[in-house]
Amino acid sequence: MSQFDALVGHRVVIRSTVPGERGPSGGPALTDVIGRLLAHDGTRLRIQRRDGSEVEVAVSTVVAAKTVPEGRARARTRPALDYSPEELAEICTRGWPPRVLEKLGAWTLRAAGGFTSRANSAGIHGDPGTDFADAVTRIEEFYAAHGLPPKAQVIDETPWARRFADAGWVGIGGTHDHAVVQVADLATVLSAPLAPPTSAEVTLEPTLSDAWLAAAERDASRYEEHDVRHVLASPPIVRFASVRGDEGLEAVARMVVTGEWAGLSSVHTTPYARRRGHAGRLLEVCAAWARDEGADKVFLQTMRHNAPALALYARYGFVTHHSYRYVTPPA
Repeated sequence: MSQFDALVGHRVVIRSTVPGERGPSGGPALTDVIGRLLAHDGTRLRIQRRDGSEVEVAVSTVVAAKTVPEGRARARTRPALDYSPEELAEICTRGWPPRVLEKLGAWTLRAAGGFTSRANSAGIHGDPGTDFADAVTRIEEFYAAHGLPPKAQVIDETPWARRFADAGWVGIGGTHDHAVVQVADLATVLSAPLAPPTSAEVTLEPTLSDAWLAAAERDASRYEEHDVRHVLASPPIVRFASVRGDEGLEAVARMVVTGEWAGLSSVHTTPYARRRGHAGRLLEVCAAWARDEGADKVFLQTMRHNAPALALYARYGFVTHHSYRYVTPPA
């Protein structure tokens, strides 16, 4: 048995040597990585850092490894509103991962067989590392190679939104044209007044079921199953929440934890079961689980026009962090 087996799933600090570098005393240079040990294969450790990014460390370079406090015992860091829209956009991508992700400078080219705009659009944030015309060409070539229409997710109130508009790119239209990203610190969410009392029991499952997918009203029939399941279920720390009634699942939600951030998505209640407090209870249970998994901040994405959802989230302390829209080239 490896010394790392008992550490998998826990927050750890890994001290390792830096190949080819010398430290101040003349010995090997050392570096520390702190995060959750997701897995190891005997040769490499895969660690998720506090921002949700992942790093690998060669086992042969490790000189020390130990657990560090997690969950409620952990020291808090930056509050949710301290993050820039660009930082949060990358965190959101980690919580809703495409099957294919290529970097274009700081931009991300994302594809997952067409399942959801979020996983099948270019994330426009930061510097693409090339001039704008070339970056647009690279986007179009990437999506052509994957048999998908070119699409970009641009953050409002940024220079890039204007650059795409000047280039003739237009919003996709309909209810998904504009969206908002809202955030809250989990302590705020969990100190909010509870949802109205209900006898409904919330169940958290680590695996995605067909029943959950149907209850979420995610039309997956037009997409490859491996694309759908990758986007929804591939993050290492994810739960599918549900409320079951006499006729099946009445309400569902998804919560993912990537480092210190949790991401709430796919909150949906069947029409006949609405106004029973299900959405609030799902949020509360998911938030408590995320806190115990080490998160201290949570984000969600919803449509600007979704007044009932925005009212619910406001009760739990969520505020709008930034807004974005999806744009496509002129026909």
